[in-house]
Amino acid sequence: MATPGMASHRILVVDDDPLVADSVRRMLLLDGHDVTTARSGEEALELFAKTSFELTLLDYEMPKMKGTQLAGEIKALVPGQPVVLFTGFEEAVRAGAARLDGVDLVLGKPFDLEELRRTIARFLRKA
Repeated sequence: MATPGMASHRILVVDDDPLVADSVRRMLLLDGHDVTTARSGEEALELFAKTSFELTLLDYEMPKMKGTQLAGEIKALVPGQPVVLFTGFEEAVRAGAARLDGVDLVLGKPFDLEELRRTIARFLRKA
């Protein structure tokens, strides 16, 4: 069920944990968003080669390619792409802020639907 007054957006969720990716996808579907999930940085970059997204939500701790590296790769492909990094290690990630190139916001896990809605509204306001 979409929230009144909230526009639908194309959102990519990247997390190697299928339970987390599915939970975030379900929260976003409640508001009527068009959600695609990827299980790795490589899969996310393949998706970017085929389609565009209005917002990317990605996990920090993934094998092969950390979320911060993926954020930089995404910004190289689509410089204006909003990228939100979510992590259970928020304080540690923020402490290494110099390595957050490409990340527009760090969102601590766990987060709830209202926090996710505020994040989306922050980056995807419709004029």
